[in-house]
Amino acid sequence: MSRKTAPIPPTPTPEAASPENEKLPLATAFAYGFQHVLTMYGGIIAPPLIVGAAAGLKAQDIALLITSCLFIGGLATMLQTLGIKFFGSRLPLVQGVSFASVATMLAIVSGGGGIQAVFGAVMVASLIGLVIAPFFAQIVHFFPPVVTGVVITTIGLSLVPVAANWALGGNSKAPNYGDPSNIGLTALTLAIIMVLSKVGSGVISRLSILLSIVITTVIAVFLGKADFSQVGTGPIVAFPEPFHFGLPTFQPAAIISMVIVILVILTETTADILAVGEVAGAKIDSKRIANGLRADMLSSAVSPVFNSFTQSAFAQNVGLVAVTGIKSRFAVASGGVVLVLLGLLPVLGRVVAAVPMPVLGGAGIVLFGTVAASGIRTLTKVDYKGNMNLIIVATSIAFGLIPVVNGSFYAKFPTWFQVIFDSGISSAALMAVLLNLLFNVFRGGNPKQNPSVFAAAPTRMIPVVVLDALEEGDRCEDGRIVDKDGQEVPLETANGAH
Repeated sequence: MSRKTAPIPPTPTPEAASPENEKLPLATAFAYGFQHVLTMYGGIIAPPLIVGAAAGLKAQDIALLITSCLFIGGLATMLQTLGIKFFGSRLPLVQGVSFASVATMLAIVSGGGGIQAVFGAVMVASLIGLVIAPFFAQIVHFFPPVVTGVVITTIGLSLVPVAANWALGGNSKAPNYGDPSNIGLTALTLAIIMVLSKVGSGVISRLSILLSIVITTVIAVFLGKADFSQVGTGPIVAFPEPFHFGLPTFQPAAIISMVIVILVILTETTADILAVGEVAGAKIDSKRIANGLRADMLSSAVSPVFNSFTQSAFAQNVGLVAVTGIKSRFAVASGGVVLVLLGLLPVLGRVVAAVPMPVLGGAGIVLFGTVAASGIRTLTKVDYKGNMNLIIVATSIAFGLIPVVNGSFYAKFPTWFQVIFDSGISSAALMAVLLNLLFNVFRGGNPKQNPSVFAAAPTRMIPVVVLDALEEGDRCEDGRIVDKDGQEVPLETANGAH
């Protein structure tokens, strides 16, 4: 009688075993996906609001712009997370309209080109970006931890003013902007997040951001700080009409300026891919970056057809991945489905739009701070002994924060320069890459010993023999070493005296 052997289960491939490929129950995935949508909602609707107002569009047309941006953002998110051949990083990255393009789009609109010239410039510049994406991805080896740590830290720090603006009310022209009640809602949201994160349930802890937003919004309704009365006004279902504003026009100057924006977006998306890879523990190589950048550019090239703008990864959602510990790309893909539904169902979009900005501000403080903390954690892996890494980090972060702390610093520079350097993220990334090349790649001219005043200052060290001389209970009090009974332990000097 032969003995039957149990079948050996197949060994999971490295890709299947990666944290970002974790499969979640459908309801759970959509809960986490909706949390991602709430996190980035304020950011994705801001560009169409600003550009639409500058273009002199009517309220109905601005609403259509917002709907279109949600719809395309959802499709772009699904492409980025689920991926097809050559397109999509297959990482938990949420896509949406890039704020980096707002200044250039306003310049095009005010220059007489109108919104049609904006759509044309976005379309052509994105196709150029699609062509150069694989070459751009080859620079990944110029992003060691000293560079990625700087960029991730700057992403978080540069987003803090966004959270602060949300906390104040989101609209600086509103009469209640900066009202203590707004800041109180932010503080309440933050407090609820901390309480829910403290409870024993892992599920509640991971959903703390979403639950706190819901709970605080309900409280805001009773306090008269949230208004849902307009939710039923307008159509229930509406598909974004292609070329609603007419066919795009193609102006050379607008296209050139938009190409610069595309380079900035490629830089920022590369940084976001590296950041989410660091948070999720996923393997990132040039091929994966190229696939992610191609997805960005393809989405951006198609978006003007449906009345939307440039698409890029949202840095704030990287923070949500870090806070919740949910690294599954399928959860974020579910958020993409939610965005598409919001784009097709304006009534749902109006519900989400009714969430008070101060509530989102409380969540933003945690999320954006977490991104910065992730960057600091990366910087702890950097070797600072006998090299120039400390000055690279110091200079790059400070350079990146210049436009964050003083938005008018580059106001008198050419528009193309402002497009690049008004972004703290791209400023820090460019400086970190250049300084890393200068000091760590092209080493010629670097002093061999004590290369800078920063590297020359060693950290404090205590000889091992000193530790060996200590006994259990010994401690330091007021500059003296005492034993477990509180008696001072005499110190021996170099000549043997006590």
